[in-house]
Amino acid sequence: MNVYDQSPYKIKMDWGIRGAREAAKRKEIIIIVDVLSFSSTVTKAVENGAIIYPFPPGQTKYAKEYANEMGAELVVGRGEAIKTGKPSLSPFSFSEESKGRSYVLCSLNAAACVAASKHVPALFIGALLNAKAVAEAALSIQSKTGMPITVIACGERWENPSHEENILRPSIEDYLGAGAIISYLTGTLSPEAFVCSQAFVASKDQLSSLIKDCASGRELIERGFAYDVHYCLQYNTSSIAPILSDDCFISFHTDQKYKNSIHLFLEK
Repeated sequence: MNVYDQSPYKIKMDWGIRGAREAAKRKEIIIIVDVLSFSSTVTKAVENGAIIYPFPPGQTKYAKEYANEMGAELVVGRGEAIKTGKPSLSPFSFSEESKGRSYVLCSLNAAACVAASKHVPALFIGALLNAKAVAEAALSIQSKTGMPITVIACGERWENPSHEENILRPSIEDYLGAGAIISYLTGTLSPEAFVCSQAFVASKDQLSSLIKDCASGRELIERGFAYDVHYCLQYNTSSIAPILSDDCFISFHTDQKYKNSIHLFLEK
């Protein structure tokens, strides 16, 4: 037994790309959490009927080529979006006008976690916005597959790390977002999942001030995107659980089959 796989628990919690990759090797149900702002933006976009293709490396020529291949619009950076009015990582850039349209959304953290773990029974995007909804969606898949659920807090990356340093910078907004989701999951909790959920429970009354004042929140606020932070702090305001299907995120429905791997998994 791998001592790091949090067996035999049904509800697990882990960090970053490596955590997502290891959960995928075990064919577990995965919930990716990046509160500021990938998860919140994907939730808002899918809520408005958009189709989101995650792309990990960032806005390079490869992202443009991928967008062209998918027949999708490449989402721009926040700064460019202010000038052009195009969609960005800001949740507010998606509205009813996004319905039925496809977008490629770049992210060094969350999209990279998705890329590392997409061959699983089900892969969801979770945030504070949809904590209850995504937990219920994951439990519905668990009831069919019997597989554990792993909630992945994406974290951030240190700028310019030296070769002997870790790249991952744990972030409390993702940890608390993961804890919010775990608080709605039923089943045996690993110690990692238990402590994460308890961190959320203990912090719930101060959630807004904690996330606004943490490193990631302060960074966005100082860059002029305080409205994004305030939006991402909303709790259980969305009933949407984005699920990966055919390399894109769409809205989960319990009576629908998905072209990711759920139906293939169930047929084995």
